[in-house]
Amino acid sequence: MNESQPVFEAPICPLPLRHDDTIVIGHGSGGKMTHDLIKNVFHTHFHNNYLDQGNDFASVPMPGPNGRLSISTDGHIVSPLLFPGGDIGRLAICGTVNDMSMSGATPLYITASFIMEEGLSVQTLEKIVISMKTAAEEAGVQIIAGDTKVVEKGKGDGLFISTAGIGWIPAQIQIGGNQAQAGDAILLSGSIGDHGIAVLSARGDLGVVVQIESDVAPLNHLIQSVLKVAPHTHVLRDPTRGGLATTLNEIAQQSKFGIQVFEEQIPIRQPVQAACDLLGFDPLYIANEGKVIVIVPQTEKEAALHAMQASPYGEDAIEIGNVTTSHPGRVILKTSLGTNRILDMMAGEMLPRIC
Repeated sequence: MNESQPVFEAPICPLPLRHDDTIVIGHGSGGKMTHDLIKNVFHTHFHNNYLDQGNDFASVPMPGPNGRLSISTDGHIVSPLLFPGGDIGRLAICGTVNDMSMSGATPLYITASFIMEEGLSVQTLEKIVISMKTAAEEAGVQIIAGDTKVVEKGKGDGLFISTAGIGWIPAQIQIGGNQAQAGDAILLSGSIGDHGIAVLSARGDLGVVVQIESDVAPLNHLIQSVLKVAPHTHVLRDPTRGGLATTLNEIAQQSKFGIQVFEEQIPIRQPVQAACDLLGFDPLYIANEGKVIVIVPQTEKEAALHAMQASPYGEDAIEIGNVTTSHPGRVILKTSLGTNRILDMMAGEMLPRIC
């Protein structure tokens, strides 16, 4: 080699900059950054025999032939991502578990899709993932598959989570809004409006600080306890968006019966009532994420009520009304003054989206 000629070394590709603190577009590339994020955050907390297979699907066993599948899917958006009593991760797991449970099913498996906005703190993401793991363990379900995507800064709202759930309904259970019968008792597992007011307070929309926590919780164990002692339960429904009033209207319309509820029997915490009075909200239309309406024959009412009250999520359970042949398809509230008030279904969004 001529000594005057320059020597060229083999090109070296520089290592990419590490981004361990915040989500960047590269985390959605499907390459090493994506795999590292999945390994270090999601797999660390969600790992199980099904997820560990590393496929784009999960092959799972189901119970025997005497029953039906319960399948649910849901999208979860909330601002802020973390709020008193919960976060978007706990909301996602509990919401899906509860949707399946309202059929009388035993929830078994959940899949989750994460749409992350560039700039999201990885520390916040991991906190949410841990919260999901904790909620799943409490409910006794497994997160068996998932997906991640990243959108550019300003084109998301921090984090969106979509979930799908699979459960099993025993053959003898027939539960639905159309199953309500005249004379049935209407039970409610506890106070209403806690979730909506907690989220609005955390967001700063109330203009005052309200000392209230979200009621977000998995209700499957409470419901299974009810079904053991009240096997002829007709309706299970969680009053989420639209609140208690909207949910009761859905049941009245499905069953073609009337519903009568008593204002003095409906539990509302004082901070929730105070916030509603201040801002002109009606707590009957505010979202809940850890309450269930149980409609049962009168012969099983007491047993169902005791089972609810034995659960940490049903200690304040109470009978709030009954199903009637009067005013079919309508909900009537008997007020504390002794007058009747028609409770209509909520026409639009009374509050900003909170679930």
